[in-house]
Amino acid sequence: MSNDKQLQQRQLLEAQSEKIIAIADKEEQSSLKCIHLLRVAGGATSETYTAIERRIMDDEDPHGAYHLALLAQTTPDLPIDARQLIELVVTKGNDEQLLSLLKNLPVPPVEMIKQRILANDNAESIAEMSAYLQSNPEGVGSHGIIESGQKERIVPLSQGD
Repeated sequence: MSNDKQLQQRQLLEAQSEKIIAIADKEEQSSLKCIHLLRVAGGATSETYTAIERRIMDDEDPHGAYHLALLAQTTPDLPIDARQLIELVVTKGNDEQLLSLLKNLPVPPVEMIKQRILANDNAESIAEMSAYLQSNPEGVGSHGIIESGQKERIVPLSQGD
């Protein structure tokens, strides 16, 4: 790639980053929109990730937290605290989000998720969790399953609670 193309690409990425940061700073409940724009842009500045994380935490948004936490698991060196995002999903998320965390994080907080799902007392969710943990008692998540040669699709979250 020529230097001109690299410069153009960098300028485009910086412009997209500024746009995403402005949305995250000004629009409540905009984290999913920002994460989508980030993925379409193919990356962003570290300030962009920080702005999205701040929006998620300000809004206490388990949907955005789930998606940014998964992104953090697959993209090394992001300037975000995936642990606080995961904790937000575990404390504020619904059963579907909790089950998705259990299945998609490389090393999910199995005991915390298990306790929340049991406390919610939804028989269907408890049965799904039990079946998953029976076949995967360590709760290694899809990362471990894929490494062992099996394929598992990332489980998307619904848009509602």
